[in-house]
Amino acid sequence: MSVIEVRNLHKEYGSKVAVDDVSLEVHRGEIFGILGRNGAGKTTTVEIVGGLRDADGGTVRVLGLDPQRDRTRLRQVVGLQLQESQVQPKLGVREALDLYASFYPDPADPAQLLDELGLTERADARFEQLSGGQKQRLSVALALVGNPQVAILDELTTGLDPHARRDTWEVVERIRDRGVTIVLVTHLMEEAERLCDRIALIDAGRVVATGTPAELVARAASEQVLRFRPSAPVPVGLLEQVATVSHTDDGTIEARGHENVVQDVLVALAQHGIRPENLRLEQSSLEDAFVTLTTTPEV
Repeated sequence: MSVIEVRNLHKEYGSKVAVDDVSLEVHRGEIFGILGRNGAGKTTTVEIVGGLRDADGGTVRVLGLDPQRDRTRLRQVVGLQLQESQVQPKLGVREALDLYASFYPDPADPAQLLDELGLTERADARFEQLSGGQKQRLSVALALVGNPQVAILDELTTGLDPHARRDTWEVVERIRDRGVTIVLVTHLMEEAERLCDRIALIDAGRVVATGTPAELVARAASEQVLRFRPSAPVPVGLLEQVATVSHTDDGTIEARGHENVVQDVLVALAQHGIRPENLRLEQSSLEDAFVTLTTTPEV
C-alpha cells in the first residue's frame, strides 16, 4: 500500500528549477531513500511532501492528505527531521521533548523515547552540551514524539563521525521496527545501501531511476573483475574462452567479464586442479550506479 504518492512535482525559485517533474511512491513500512548529490532537489521535494513548501505544479498525497490543503491534519501523522532543524541552545533534552509532546493530542511517552534513542543519561543536559550524534538523536526523538505514521529524515548523519553515523543507522532501523514508514534523504551511498529498501535517485530535479539498491546496481552494472594468483601455470587460452584476461608482472591474473564470469573462471581453474590464491572480486556498487545514471555535471 502506498502511503506517499507524488506525481509530476514541479517547483521553481525564480528562474531556477529545483524540482522538475518528480514522481515517486513510498510503500507502507519501508525505508525509502531519496539519493542525490547536494542541490539535486531532494530537500525541496520532501519539504513539499511534509507541507513546509507549496508546489508550483503536480500532486502530492500523504496518507490521502494534500500537504497544501490539509497541513494541520498532516502534522499529526508526519514527523519531520530536517537538515537545518535546531533547538534553542539552553533548552534541556527532556524540556524539548515535553514541549513538542504538548503540541499533539496523543503523543508518545517522552521517557520511553529517551530510553529508545539512548538519551536518558543526557535528559537534563542542554542542547548546546550534546555531541553531534546526540543532537541528531534528539532531532529524531522530536520527529517521533507525535506518534507519526511517516517520518521524514533529511541528511540525518551529515557531519557525524563513523561511530556516531553507525549508531544513528541503528536508530533508523529501530524506528522502522516500530511500524513507522521512513523517507530518508541522503547523499551518502553507504547509508542508502545499508538502510533503504528502495531508492529514488534524483539528479538535477528529476528522478532518473527507482528500485532496490540491488536493482539500481544491476541496471548500471559494469564488468566484474576477478584478481588472483594461480597455484600452478594456467594453460594458454584456458581463461580467454570465458573472460578478458590480463597478466601483471607479479604473476597476478586479472579476469574481466559480465554475469557468470566468476563461476566460469573458477570452474575452468578447478578442472585443471589450479587454486586461485589471494582471490579478490570487484563488483559494481551503488556508487558506480550513481555515477553511471547521473550525467549532469555538478555546479
